[in-house]
Amino acid sequence: MTDLDPGLPSPSAHARRPTVRVRARAVHALRHAAPALLGYAAVRALGVAVLALWSAAAGKSAHQLLSARWDSLWYTRVAAHGYGWQVRLPDGTVHTNLAFFPLLPWLERLGAALTPLSYADAGLLVSWLASLAAAWGVFAVADHCHGRRVGVCAALLWAVLPVGIVQSMAYSESLFTALAAWALYAALTGRWAVAGALACLAGLTRPVGMAVAAAVWTAAGITAVRERRLSWRTALGVLPAPLGTAGYVLWVGHRTGRGVVGYLDVQGQWGNGFDGGWAFARFVGARLTAFPAVFAGIGLLVGVALVVWLYVRGVRQGQPVPLLVYTGVIVALALGAESYFGSKPRLLLPAFPLLLPLAVPLARLRPTRWALVLGCAAAASAVYGAIWLNGSGPP
Repeated sequence: MTDLDPGLPSPSAHARRPTVRVRARAVHALRHAAPALLGYAAVRALGVAVLALWSAAAGKSAHQLLSARWDSLWYTRVAAHGYGWQVRLPDGTVHTNLAFFPLLPWLERLGAALTPLSYADAGLLVSWLASLAAAWGVFAVADHCHGRRVGVCAALLWAVLPVGIVQSMAYSESLFTALAAWALYAALTGRWAVAGALACLAGLTRPVGMAVAAAVWTAAGITAVRERRLSWRTALGVLPAPLGTAGYVLWVGHRTGRGVVGYLDVQGQWGNGFDGGWAFARFVGARLTAFPAVFAGIGLLVGVALVVWLYVRGVRQGQPVPLLVYTGVIVALALGAESYFGSKPRLLLPAFPLLLPLAVPLARLRPTRWALVLGCAAAASAVYGAIWLNGSGPP
C-alpha cells in the first residue's frame, strides 16, 4: 500500500477535521440562536427607524444623536488624541477624559484605521456589532439556565427595555454587556481561560468590570469547593479577570500622581462618587414633597422596587450564584452612585440577569401571546427612545 493509497486518510485530512468540527459547531450555535438574533435585530431596527423619523420631524440628525453626542464625543476624542484632555466648568469643576475606559476608543481607532469610517462612525459600528454579540450572549446564558425559548425571550426583553436605544449608540454599554455575558457563559460552562480573558476585556470597557471579575472568580471558587480542588488550569484561566479594571485604575493613578486614589479623584470631579445611595434617596425624597414632581418621585420608587423585586425573584428562582454576584455588584454601583440620577436606567442596562424572572413566565405563554407582548413593548421602547434622545437624553 503506497503513501497515496486512498484507503488511508492523508495528514491534511487529519488537520482539517478539527477545523470542520469547529465550523460545524459554530453553524449549529448560530442556527440555535437565530430566532433571538433576528428578533433582536428587528427590534433595534425599529428603534433606529422611529428615531430617524422623529428626529427629522424635530429638525435634528438621528445620526448625530447616535454617534456624536454626550459621552460619544469623549470616546471619539480619546480615540483621536489620546488621554489628557479636560474641560473646566464655570464652577471650577474639572472634567477629564481619564474617566472613560479605553477599549471602545481603541476599537474606534482600529476601525477608522482599517476602514474609511470616522472615529464616530467606527464607534457606531462597534456598538451595533457588539449589541448583536450581547444579545447572543444574553440568549446563551438564559438558554443554558432555562432552555432555548427562555433564551429568546430574555434577548428580546433586553432589546425592548425603555432605554434600549442606548444599545444602538456609540456608547460602551453594548460592548461591555457582550463581553460580560459571554464571560459569564464561559464561567458557567467551565471555559476558564475564555472567561478570564473576556472579564479582563470587560474591565477595560467600564469601571463595573469588577462585577464580571467577581462573578468569574466566584464560579471558579464554587467549582473548586465542589471538586475539592482548584486545578492549575482553572487558576491560571481566571487569574487575568480583574487585570483590566485594576490595570487602568492604576495607570490613571500613576498618570495623575495620586496612586490608587487617582481614579476615584477623577470620578469625584465628574460627580460619580459612591455614597451607598444616600444622595439618590435625597433626590427621590425631594420629588416626593413637590408637585407635580411627586409623580416622578413615585416612578423612581417603583423602578427601584422593581429592580429589587427582580433580584429577589432571581434568588428564589435558583439563578447560578455567579449571575447573582454579577447583578448584585452592578445594581449596588448603579443605585449607590451619588450623581447622574437620570443615568441610572442606562447604568443598569448590563444587568441582564434581572430579566430572567420575566423571561421564564413569558416563555410559557403561547408564541402568539408573547410575540404580541414583546411587539407592543418594542413599539413603546422605540417611541420612548426617540423622545428621550430628542429631549434631555443620556449624559
